[in-house]
Amino acid sequence: MKNLQSSFRALRVLHTTTHLFKQNGFYIGIDRIIEEAKIPKATFYNYFQSKEKFIALCLTFQKDLLKEKVRGVIETSKYSTLVHKLRQIYLLHADLNSAYYLLFKAIFEIKTIYPNAYQTAIRYRRWLKNEIFCLLTETKKMASYAEAEIFVFMIDGAILGLLSSDEERERDALLEYFLKRV
Repeated sequence: MKNLQSSFRALRVLHTTTHLFKQNGFYIGIDRIIEEAKIPKATFYNYFQSKEKFIALCLTFQKDLLKEKVRGVIETSKYSTLVHKLRQIYLLHADLNSAYYLLFKAIFEIKTIYPNAYQTAIRYRRWLKNEIFCLLTETKKMASYAEAEIFVFMIDGAILGLLSSDEERERDALLEYFLKRV
């Protein structure tokens, strides 16, 4: 029971800090993290050993959550056409409240400070491109990997657009253009 309680506390710290990282970036200190999570500093280091390992775990948690959702979209019959699947995958990612936003943010903020954690975000992007490419090749005869890369870049552009304005209409305009050509 004690291990279960510890796991629950560690998970609560991950959830609390994920929200902090999304709002404030990865530069917040351990003291702020433990204050928000309401745990002693020793407990934090007992669970996570270092800030880099903690950030890597936060990103892995987000990555796994997204992978599960993307696979769900690809494998379900709810989204029957390629266009519906691509639209849903796009909407899962192109949102400031999505799990992808933290991975996207990590690409810009932690490359030199926490290189091992940074690789988690890079590996997810590579996985997503490969999944999109496989999805395209299942349906289109002449699909290219560049189309999958463009799709991921569109997601990134949509996030940047949302950061500069709250216009979701603008976010989706490029998606509609892409989907017409798929």
